[in-house]
Amino acid sequence: MIDHAAKTEIGAHSHVFLGEGHEKNERKTWAVIALCTAMMVLEIGGGTLFGSLALVADGLHMSTHAAAMLIAEIAYTYARKHANDPSFAFGTGKIGDLAGFSSAIILAMIALLIGYEAISRLFDPVVISFREAIPIAVLGLLVNIASAWLLSGGGHDHGHSHGHGHGHGAHDHEGEESHRLETEHGALLLDVFEDGVPPRFRVRSEGLAVDETLTVETIRADGSRQTFAFVGRGAYLESIEEIPEPHEFTAQVRFVAGGSTQSVSLAFEEHDHGHGDAHKDHNMRAAFVHVIADAAVSVLAIFGLLAAKFLGWTFMDPVMGIIGMLVIANWSYGLIRDTGRILLDKTPDEAMAAKIRAELEADGDRLTDLHLWRLGPGHFGGIVSIATSSQRDTDFYRARLSRFKALSHLTVEVRSI
Repeated sequence: MIDHAAKTEIGAHSHVFLGEGHEKNERKTWAVIALCTAMMVLEIGGGTLFGSLALVADGLHMSTHAAAMLIAEIAYTYARKHANDPSFAFGTGKIGDLAGFSSAIILAMIALLIGYEAISRLFDPVVISFREAIPIAVLGLLVNIASAWLLSGGGHDHGHSHGHGHGHGAHDHEGEESHRLETEHGALLLDVFEDGVPPRFRVRSEGLAVDETLTVETIRADGSRQTFAFVGRGAYLESIEEIPEPHEFTAQVRFVAGGSTQSVSLAFEEHDHGHGDAHKDHNMRAAFVHVIADAAVSVLAIFGLLAAKFLGWTFMDPVMGIIGMLVIANWSYGLIRDTGRILLDKTPDEAMAAKIRAELEADGDRLTDLHLWRLGPGHFGGIVSIATSSQRDTDFYRARLSRFKALSHLTVEVRSI
């Protein structure tokens, strides 16, 4: 067998794989550093002036908070300044993940320190100055709430929904992209179902009687149209025809309700199913976890101090410390696990890898090699090797994979068999 390998053309293409809100997150981190630094100076200065050791101690604790934020800031700045440095083979998008991993290690050390101190105090209680300790814990909580507000919306560990149509998109069933159609007679749920099977439309009704006369017409950007007929499957209607890729079109749904024909349009947008960690900014996530962990410790400290002061339960203060240690350790473990996988180039999205394989082997070709890894928030790198008996070049396969928007850097190799 003659092995003819053709790789993608070598040309100028971007290697900037930074997250969508990179510079915005950088500014937010500076704002939190400024807040923490101001509080640090105020607490250390005030504690020194008024002879409050507790205030000085909290000021020193605030300095570690500012240092953690500084790690995130340095990562943002360095990644931005060196984004076009050709010595970084795949850009600087992973620097944020490295910073997140480092911050997670620091969090784990803080958790161990809190646990050690709490257990020590449980067996050897110390005298607590409630008059100073409670206000300082409340002040720390307020600072952390302000810090969380400044960082909010910056890519910490929130979900990334796939909004379709008019904001009614959801993933209500495994393998489905759902759109809800509200009418005066009831509602319809229109899904694209592709869980291990060729993609087809499915329609369910809520309080609305529809039958197999329902049709869906897709209108694509190039003006092409296709009409889908339906057959009953018991609890739902299913389209007879398969839905060709890509799944990006306007769907015109026609059905009879209340004695008249109804027509509703929906916009379907193509996306990468099951993004996994593709869009998470782990640098911002780590900064946010630091803030939330500190806030959680403040809440637990306030609860423990109030219980000790008013109920005489002096053991509650170290017990709350132990609980805080466990909470922080759990968050730290999650960060270490997620960022470690990225730094070791573990396949970030198994579902996407399976869909890439299915896409490339749909016409009888054979995928002989597939590598998928994360380059940065919202960016994947991919290497595919295809064995084919057809006269297809790399551009054909690149076009087949163009619907995977997160696939930012793709290398294709084609072998003739």
